[in-house]
Amino acid sequence: MNSETNSKQALIGLNQTELECICSHLQEPSFRTEQLFTWLYKSSVNSFHEMRNFPNELRQRLHEQYCIHPLELIRVTGSTTESTRKFLFGLQTGEMVESVLMREKNRVTICISSQVGCVLDCLFCATASMGFQKNLSVGEIVDQFLQVRRESQSAITNIVFMGMGEPFLNYDKVIAAADLLNNENGIKFGAQRITISTVGIIPKIIRYTDEKHRYKLAVSLNGFSQESRLKTMSIARKYPLPELMNAIDDYTSNSRHPVTFEYVLMEGITDSIDDAYKLIKLLSGKRCKVNIIPYNEIGGDYHRPPEKVIKAFIAVMKSAPFPVTIRWSKGTDISAGCGQLAVLEKTP
Repeated sequence: MNSETNSKQALIGLNQTELECICSHLQEPSFRTEQLFTWLYKSSVNSFHEMRNFPNELRQRLHEQYCIHPLELIRVTGSTTESTRKFLFGLQTGEMVESVLMREKNRVTICISSQVGCVLDCLFCATASMGFQKNLSVGEIVDQFLQVRRESQSAITNIVFMGMGEPFLNYDKVIAAADLLNNENGIKFGAQRITISTVGIIPKIIRYTDEKHRYKLAVSLNGFSQESRLKTMSIARKYPLPELMNAIDDYTSNSRHPVTFEYVLMEGITDSIDDAYKLIKLLSGKRCKVNIIPYNEIGGDYHRPPEKVIKAFIAVMKSAPFPVTIRWSKGTDISAGCGQLAVLEKTP
């Protein structure tokens, strides 16, 4: 972004109350708030000059004092004919973040990031190599959707907060972003088609349950016991599996949605037949579904199991008393698969 844009406040990310303050500052009548909100989120304009029912003077004043987008689209990897495309965005503060658009049959999913980097030390995840740089603002989260939607050849059907970072360590901004995406006067994206993923930040799961949010919840499990989970996720030391399962049981008892467990198959760590049977035992009787994800390699110490091992694990999971799906990650050739997102270059 140029220095002029960097010095201006971006409007994407502001809710109706905050936009009302902008209109009041500009000494505009209150009805301008609804018009501005509609232009930003429903019409998704790129410039103030597209706001046709605004007087020229107002459009000019907005242009001089504000910008629309907090993100600049730097690069798109993958073509419009491919099932997966990766989007690299620059922030006004100089950092960069990635989003992924995935298409499978009639389902078009955007994977949104909530942080630049990640503070969690999950060594099998490429984002950990970045360290933690910052939480994204509401606008930086929502703008990923708006800009990717403009680039997509098909309507986006699902949003998952499963990109870079841990969403529940940026809880307030993530929930505010989801609320903006869901707002019926703006983007109007169905709550049942928005999923927020966490590694298991127990206090935030409890808060999420108490606040009765309508968005779906996914939890990265990657182990059938406290000991097995610690092999890949150091956060389990702070938030032990038994306590995590209690929090999830409370969530599913109070939510219209079951919880989705994400389970990554890593060679020699989480992929044995015995692991599969113990996973079924852990989750039997729970209101849940499970996504099995064969590991996407990032050049480290962890590896994807051989095909026959994956098939054997899946064969056992077919006997589970809960729904099980296999998530064959798209875009691994462009490092856009689950766990592969990382930006190690500097802003151009």
